[in-house]
Parts: sequence; C-alpha cells; structure tokens
Amino acid sequence: MCQQIKNKTEMPAGKLKLSKVPEKPWTHLIVDFIIKLPVVAKKNVILVVCNRLSKMTHFVATTEGISAEGLARLFKDNM
Repeated sequence: MCQQIKNKTEMPAGKLKLSKVPEKPWTHLIVDFIIKLPVVAKKNVILVVCNRLSKMTHFVATTEGISAEGLARLFKDNM
C-alpha cells in the first residue's frame, strides 16, 4: 500500500543516445587492465587496447606497479 502512494522523486529516464561511429581505425580506443593474474615471466597484468571501429585488440603483458611514463612507453612500443 505504501509504495503505491509514494511520490516518485526521480525524473523519468530519457532516450538512449548512440555513440558516434569512428570514421578511421585506431582513432577511438578502449583501454583497460586485467589484474591479479598469476606471475609469468615476472609479469602479472595484461594491458588491453581495443579499436572501437574494427574491434581489433592488442594484449600487452606488464607488471602491476607500472607508472604513467611506463604505460606511455608500453603503448608507444606496442601499438
């Protein structure tokens, strides 16, 4: 009974907007880390870089304590 009488305080959700489709490959990327993996060759993290247009993906093995400079170097050397 109480839930039927309660006022709704949230605005109704609007329509979903589609993302723009990239025109050229490798201009829009999705980057993520897969962490807490077993250590193999002193590496326990995978950097995943995905191209939004073609869904082509690169996987780069790295360590958990990588710095921003190290990440930029990994990206430059492997893409």
